[in-house]
Amino acid sequence: MDEGNAAKSHAVWATANEAVPPAIIEDAGPNARFAYREFFDAEIDNSYTRRAYRHAVDRLLRWCERRGIPLSQLSPWLIGEYVRTLSRADGTPTSKPTKKLHLAALRHFFDRLVVRHAVPLNPAASVRGPRHSVIEGRTPALSTSQARQLLARIDTGSLVGLRDRAVIGVLIYTAVRVGAVAKLRRRDFFTDGRQWLFRFDEKGGKERIIPARHDLEGFVSDYLSAVGDAPHTAALFVSMRRGWEVAHRRPLHTGDILRMVRRRLRRAGLPADTLSCHSFRTTTITNLLEQGVPLEDVQHLAGHADPRTTRLYDRRRREITRNIVERIAI
Repeated sequence: MDEGNAAKSHAVWATANEAVPPAIIEDAGPNARFAYREFFDAEIDNSYTRRAYRHAVDRLLRWCERRGIPLSQLSPWLIGEYVRTLSRADGTPTSKPTKKLHLAALRHFFDRLVVRHAVPLNPAASVRGPRHSVIEGRTPALSTSQARQLLARIDTGSLVGLRDRAVIGVLIYTAVRVGAVAKLRRRDFFTDGRQWLFRFDEKGGKERIIPARHDLEGFVSDYLSAVGDAPHTAALFVSMRRGWEVAHRRPLHTGDILRMVRRRLRRAGLPADTLSCHSFRTTTITNLLEQGVPLEDVQHLAGHADPRTTRLYDRRRREITRNIVERIAI
């Protein structure tokens, strides 16, 4: 490739991959521009966090541009007003967790601006977010019979069916997040000579090894036998056109898995509008706790640093509450 084409290709790549600062950052000078690109291109490793933080930061910056407020004049009371009045597209106020996420993004972003001497102080540092305490998570769970029904209704007479059963089996029988399943490579399903194991690249860069129970081992082995050989660095779960045809070994991304799960839920006659990939995680955690598995063991399987997080997935409390209210003798 000649130098002109190489330079052009690099410019195209840079435009597609770098965080392009909005006008208010450009006007604040080179330090602010450098800090903006550094924060989004180098500091945040997780793609989901990076997307959420950039949405939050850019939304504030657009708010400032509309009001003619330069970056240097942002104050704690302005940030506080902005967070308190955050609303959705239809004008209704955003939820407390959303406001807390936006505030966290702004605190981290302005910390980077302070480090790079773009602003003297972090205007979001002293702003207090809304108080929000969660006792039980909102993600709905499947019942044991619903989970079995979902697996049983998958037609494994095609490669697509074998793949989908294996993917859903991994979500159910390991309780991992969908993002970790999307990252799996051939080498991440392996044996130590005694049992088959999965190696997951989990949230926060944590690597975890989880054994494959016997039926899940069968699901994945059946799928791999049908899909054929591939390099050990290839994606474990790949996209397909129809039936048995593999589409260029393109890996299944998180969005692909989400859409597949909704499609399988609908075909099984289950509520696809309320259930999601995260429902499998909730289902598995609740099921183990119902069987009396110690909380610390379930916490270790789920990869939670704090047992209080694991308790948020426990849906047994709903049954207890229902049993209590049904006994009211009025």
